[in-house]
Amino acid sequence: MCGMSPVPGSFTAVTGSARQLAPLDGRVAVVTGANSGIGWHVSRELARSGARVVLACRDLARGQQAADRIVADCPDADVRVEELDLASLDSVRQFAAGFVSAPSAGAGTVGEPVLDLLINNAGVMAPPRRAFTREGFELQFGTNHLGHFVLTGMLLPALLRSPAPRVVTVSSIAHHYGGADVLAANASGRYRPRHAYGNSKLANLLFAIGLQHRTSARGLPLTSTAAHPGVAYTGLFSDPQGIGKFGPVRWVAPPFVRMASQSATAGARPVLYAATEAAPGSFTGPQRMGESRGPIGPARMSALARDEALARHLWEVSEDLTGFRYPWPAAG
Repeated sequence: MCGMSPVPGSFTAVTGSARQLAPLDGRVAVVTGANSGIGWHVSRELARSGARVVLACRDLARGQQAADRIVADCPDADVRVEELDLASLDSVRQFAAGFVSAPSAGAGTVGEPVLDLLINNAGVMAPPRRAFTREGFELQFGTNHLGHFVLTGMLLPALLRSPAPRVVTVSSIAHHYGGADVLAANASGRYRPRHAYGNSKLANLLFAIGLQHRTSARGLPLTSTAAHPGVAYTGLFSDPQGIGKFGPVRWVAPPFVRMASQSATAGARPVLYAATEAAPGSFTGPQRMGESRGPIGPARMSALARDEALARHLWEVSEDLTGFRYPWPAAG
């Protein structure tokens, strides 16, 4: 462990004073989209606090470069890289199977894998033209929501072996652009990039709240929270799978976005709070300039994001689309 990880001012709005992450010695964390942006900064801080971090990345080479940067910053960091493409449910299944069999996964009293923290962070933002996952889902809904829906469910047994498991799902202020048609987010018809992205981020938030309701109803110890980074400069703006697929945006936008947004380090702070301290079912984000930046605290949820009936329907739709049912433990 590289000493307690300094995150200056990160929790000021919530706790009343700047503080550091508490030690996370030996806890096992999986962070999706960990090779850059919010995911990399979250992974680094968790590793610096003593967690054993799995960097789940679509591109193994970039993932290894990310891991090398973490180790350069903290030589005794315990990090490893695993391939995970959330746009492929086959890849999701392979990753989950690999985690279960990995010798460096956390182990319970009978040698079964334990996962203490899952950060559902990876995402695709606003490709200019409709694109699809391997299974034919609209790319943003399929990657940002359905991939994480299945991943969380497949890792649920390992999570429930932890004494205090947490799942953090990264949403966005863009969830306010989503609509009730989130239930048909994979439908054909007119494609509006911003609305489709908003629907995927609304789905993230509905999933996080729905997961908390289900675990609480079963008396399970799992805490599900959500967070958003505000407006932070990350690789989403240059990602060729997303908005960066449009050449002029990829080349011209980054310098202007960098000037108008906060850093990825600052954007990671709400996620780190959600991963360590936030209350079950909460939503954390920056508090200033329309929640685009600043100290963190409770984030505003749209009326749709607070709709429990919509959350239940989305869960059912997600099960039907993916064919996946959560392996809830038997009562008692």
